[in-house]
Amino acid sequence: MEQSGTSALLKGAVQDLASGVVSALRGGGRTRVVLPAATDGGAGELTLAAVRVLGADAMLPCLLLRTPPDPGDVAVFRKAVEAYPPREDAAPTVRWSHWGMARALRRIDPSFASGPSDEPGTAWLDEAEWQSLTHQLAVLAPLAVPAGDCAVSRAAGCRPVDVARGFVRAVRRRDWRQAAGVGRWLTLLPGVPDTLGLESGLDFVELMSGDDPLVALHVQAARLMRTGALV
Repeated sequence: MEQSGTSALLKGAVQDLASGVVSALRGGGRTRVVLPAATDGGAGELTLAAVRVLGADAMLPCLLLRTPPDPGDVAVFRKAVEAYPPREDAAPTVRWSHWGMARALRRIDPSFASGPSDEPGTAWLDEAEWQSLTHQLAVLAPLAVPAGDCAVSRAAGCRPVDVARGFVRAVRRRDWRQAAGVGRWLTLLPGVPDTLGLESGLDFVELMSGDDPLVALHVQAARLMRTGALV
């Protein structure tokens, strides 16, 4: 029961954080996104855990819109990066998520010099079937940002048709979060088939997701990147 309650609290914290990011992206200005870590350990850990789940997207407004980040946001984000390095046996997606967070932190906080600078490997991704590729890219959607060249983006760029197939499959399976994350990648990839209808597809995904803030985050990021409506 206690574990179930903690899971529900974390889910709510992640959704609240994602909603803050979406609001900032839609507003186009400097907006406080991350609630400051509370002084008591429980609430503080919950905040940090939510930031870890959202990954680099917790700082997406200042990265996409190039607006000055809130110092409180940066402090919480930096604590999340420094306090939870991936374990030696961590899954590749966990390693890449942490790498992406460290990269984002270096961009917004020049005083941050630690953290992983060498990219994790991508052999597991290079050899993946297109269905698995779709799933992994959706998990790593926070890496899909302009000028975000890395081994993952290069792997995705080599297989635009497979990624497009994965988007269609996710929509047919009504997996709106996966579809939104993959659609965000497709916005940046060259060679995406025109017949995919990505723009209307993302509109449909957002409509059908029932106001899921995690879906809205990826869709709004894709819209900004697609239209070039960045500050």
